[in-house]
Amino acid sequence: MASIAYDRKNNTRRILFVDGDGKRKTIRLGKVSAKDASTVCHHVEAMLAAKLAGSSVPRASALWLADLSNVLHDRLARTGLCEPRTAPETHTLGGLLDAFFDTLDDQKPTTITRMSQAEAALLAFFGDDKPVERITNREAEDWRAQLVADGYAQATISRTVGYARSFFRWAVRRGLAQSNPFLDLRAGAQVNPERSAFVDRATIAKVLDAAPDAEWRLLIALSRFGGLRVPSEPLALTWHDVDWEAMRLTVRSPKTSNHAGKASRVVPIFPEIAEHLRAVFEQAEDGAVHVITRYREGQNLNPQLRRIIKRAGVEPWPRTWHNMRATRQSELASTYPLHTVCGWMGNTKAIAAGHYLQVTDADWQRAVGLCGEAAQNAAQHTPASTGSTRKPNRVAITGEAFLRDSAAPCRDPHNVRMGRPGLEPGTPAFSMPCSTN
Repeated sequence: MASIAYDRKNNTRRILFVDGDGKRKTIRLGKVSAKDASTVCHHVEAMLAAKLAGSSVPRASALWLADLSNVLHDRLARTGLCEPRTAPETHTLGGLLDAFFDTLDDQKPTTITRMSQAEAALLAFFGDDKPVERITNREAEDWRAQLVADGYAQATISRTVGYARSFFRWAVRRGLAQSNPFLDLRAGAQVNPERSAFVDRATIAKVLDAAPDAEWRLLIALSRFGGLRVPSEPLALTWHDVDWEAMRLTVRSPKTSNHAGKASRVVPIFPEIAEHLRAVFEQAEDGAVHVITRYREGQNLNPQLRRIIKRAGVEPWPRTWHNMRATRQSELASTYPLHTVCGWMGNTKAIAAGHYLQVTDADWQRAVGLCGEAAQNAAQHTPASTGSTRKPNRVAITGEAFLRDSAAPCRDPHNVRMGRPGLEPGTPAFSMPCSTN
């Protein structure tokens, strides 16, 4: 039998029992409640009885034992009531990261590159031999503060913090770390409005004229007018992906291939793409498989694009390829439903809103100019005797400032139809006229 001893002077309790060899044993509990001490005493008696009988510890006591803190479990083990726990292996930060990167066989090269950058930032601050259990929440905050002090862009800091969380989340799931010190660390926004740019058609026309060959013109057109991700998606295009009859392009996307149903998408062959695609097709050699053949291996297309932009007499805009894709999504979103545009672009509404859609000069012109004029005209008309209102005068929209595929917000909706069959059904498209309020 076991008993509970209470020390009134120190307000502590301990368990007393006599082992099978006749020796008196003590288990110090410290300052615990009488109820908790009674629970410990109950399980100690069960384990002692099992030991004396040479039988297994009752299931309830075994489960209780498994959940004990290391301190109390160690005290029980020293009395011989249970086996000591194996001392946990100490894992270093370098070892943890090595183990993590060994599991990345199916990751894309660009993802591994960015993860490696986060790995380097962690090792530069904490060191390769830092025990992972000794990385505290405060040290994680200091690490992020160092990234800021080193001049990293906000989007880079956000991405790097996100990868640090992922590293330790993976480690906790596999028992390599007991906690994730980066879990509550503020990442920050990955969107930097200062690096956004709307690449208008006049600018891109100059760039196309400065391109050295048909394949370069097609690459630029696929990005600016098709919204393709360069270089991965154009380089994956084959001539089997081109449906000239339906004017559709099947685009395989390595970026989203790991998501169910997102390995490829179908994009309209817009007129701005078609002319350059036909030019490359006419120059293609017999039996050619890929659409882009000259710039496939080991070439960084971004520096070359920036040189082409400068040759065109244009100041290079930030994030050259991304902003052309973002410009196209903004254009299309002014004409088509957003879910349709996202289907063509291969992203979600949330990603589009956060990283792609932009407010353009044309939006402002329509808001304060054309729509305002239409609203004024409508306000000048008085109701007819029948109670219905007369239609406002329609405003003619002309000039280069308005894109061919942009919707005129104040047009008579009854005279507008959707695009050619194969892109959308040929049914009337009724758009909301501008409000007169």
